[in-house]
Amino acid sequence: MAERYGNIIGWGKYVPERVVTNADFEKMLDTSDEWIVTRTGIHERRHASQDENTSQMSTAAARDALEIAGVRPKDLDLIIVATSTPDHLTPPVSSQVQHMLGAGNVGAFTLVTGCTGFVYALATAQQFIASGTADNVLVVGAELISRFVDWEDRATCVLFGDGAGAVVVQATDEPSGVLSFVLGSDGSGAEHLILPAGGAAIPVSHEVLVKGQHYLQMNGREVFKFATRVLGKSLRQAIAEAGLTSKDIDLIVPHQANIRIIESAARKAKLPMEKVFVNIQKYGNTSAASIPIALCEALEEGRAKVGDTLAFVSFGAGLTWASAIVKLAERKQPVRKRKWQFPILKWFSRNGVVEEEEAKEEQGVPVN
Repeated sequence: MAERYGNIIGWGKYVPERVVTNADFEKMLDTSDEWIVTRTGIHERRHASQDENTSQMSTAAARDALEIAGVRPKDLDLIIVATSTPDHLTPPVSSQVQHMLGAGNVGAFTLVTGCTGFVYALATAQQFIASGTADNVLVVGAELISRFVDWEDRATCVLFGDGAGAVVVQATDEPSGVLSFVLGSDGSGAEHLILPAGGAAIPVSHEVLVKGQHYLQMNGREVFKFATRVLGKSLRQAIAEAGLTSKDIDLIVPHQANIRIIESAARKAKLPMEKVFVNIQKYGNTSAASIPIALCEALEEGRAKVGDTLAFVSFGAGLTWASAIVKLAERKQPVRKRKWQFPILKWFSRNGVVEEEEAKEEQGVPVN
């Protein structure tokens, strides 16, 4: 059986219309445009309206990606949504997206690793394709963080924005898509980036609201130290595992968290900033959505194109980190997955048992 790769054949993004500038924060907090830009590189960000949520943003980005890919929702084999801000703890937002797309009974799950979610999800999609169990996988990164920040905490609320990005990954026998990836986690630093309440450990209560434990909390100094320590190393490792050198990378598409962290990662990977795509100035930190949104804009602006080799690098809550080397290839006739069927199932099917029981179930007739 030929080796299978997952080529990115479609991409799409969604960002809310509402623009929140640094000047807006100057009216609310003891801060300034200069303070924010100097420390983060952010000039503005997008915030969702009251009638927008994560499932809607995810679906909008996914529809654009499917249209570019020329893939119908019902032809998907799997949907993976990376987010830490789902509409509800349950049901999973991935199932909502599957239903909103009209993707039939396509399998779907939600992946939660914070800002590294998209790269983790992309690596996961590659495994399903490489194993022959999926031909077309939709990968979405989406966040609606503006509803989880303390608007009196200038250390966090100025950083985050909302949005979604998506890609369609399709099986091919041409080396492309995720050529290598590096995933890592250090749970000893979990408290440095945490939303304390709302889960099983600290359910929502009056006391939680009084203490503000339902807001995102971040130790910026420790997160910064962690990111600058792991990103460059992770990126170099992913490049080496792909059998490449830094000179082979056409463009880095990093997690858009902080311009100083991005510059540090590029420097340690020995790549000039001219090879780094940055849009943090427009959107702030959109967590799991930041890399797919940046990828879409890089493609739209011609900074990335078919034939290019890209490097994705990210860090996030957990604390986690993730890097991937991705080759963009021409779209070809997809390699179809194997159709596995156990012999006993074939026998039942030939004898009409399976068809008869399925017909009864559809009619609501009990099946023994």
